[in-house]
Amino acid sequence: MTTVAQPPAARSKLGVWLMATRPKTLWAGIVPVMMGTAMAYELGQLHIASAVCCLFVAMTMQIGANFANDYFDFINAVDDPDRLGPLRATQAGLIAPQTMRRAFILTFALAGGLSLYLCYRGGPWLAVVAALAIAAGILYTAGPLPLGYIGLGDLFAFIFFGPVATAGTFYMQTLQLPVAAIIAGIGPGLFSVAMITVNNLRDVDGDREKGKRTMAVLLGPGFAKWEYVTALTGACLIPVALCMMTGANHAAMISAVVLLAALPSIGKVFHQRGTPLNQVLATTGKLQLLYAVLFVIGWNW
Repeated sequence: MTTVAQPPAARSKLGVWLMATRPKTLWAGIVPVMMGTAMAYELGQLHIASAVCCLFVAMTMQIGANFANDYFDFINAVDDPDRLGPLRATQAGLIAPQTMRRAFILTFALAGGLSLYLCYRGGPWLAVVAALAIAAGILYTAGPLPLGYIGLGDLFAFIFFGPVATAGTFYMQTLQLPVAAIIAGIGPGLFSVAMITVNNLRDVDGDREKGKRTMAVLLGPGFAKWEYVTALTGACLIPVALCMMTGANHAAMISAVVLLAALPSIGKVFHQRGTPLNQVLATTGKLQLLYAVLFVIGWNW
């Protein structure tokens, strides 16, 4: 089995913690905020304080989930020296388990604290949304039935890093919740599904051995490959459908060209396995950023 190279002995503490945040995947939290803010700006209702707060809440939620995933995958013995994915700080001994546990608790506490402003501006019901998002981030790999271990990780990532984050950002600035903002969130949600799918496809053999029942394990690698294609295709069709529905902002359809840029990654998903898919994961994050940038420009053209 091919293994990931171990880290050099000399690594700064800051570098270790930065690695543990999984920076190449953080666009999943940034992109929906960008898109929701762009839609609010187009209506002349940009609210900077709310936009910035939404961004920090999304980022702390995702980093907290990554820290919790790092910790619980180690505790559950899912991560080991033979893992094919990027290095995990707890498993590699770079961060003590109890330290990582404190880190994800503090990060989620920060996310909850920042959410208080959102509740103040948008209503106390948003506390329920924040609590559910935090619970999903922890229960993704924690508890007797972790969501990511029973094939539900894709669904919850889609919900919270898609329609909830995008429409929530739009709502916090405009105090309105139109169907268009919810539909727009389907795009980044599907990109999140695509990134999880690459992870699951890369780790399918090891996950099967350890009893981790991801969608790739439950339905097979062939399903995961087509899930990746379907997620990217669906995401790129959302701006087209959205512009047809609203009869406006047609320039936003340019974000659909990202599907052409995704063709090399799709080819690799179908023809490669194991560690080469780490590069596909990083590229998918970049494609999501490109998608968002084109959407933001096009929506406000």
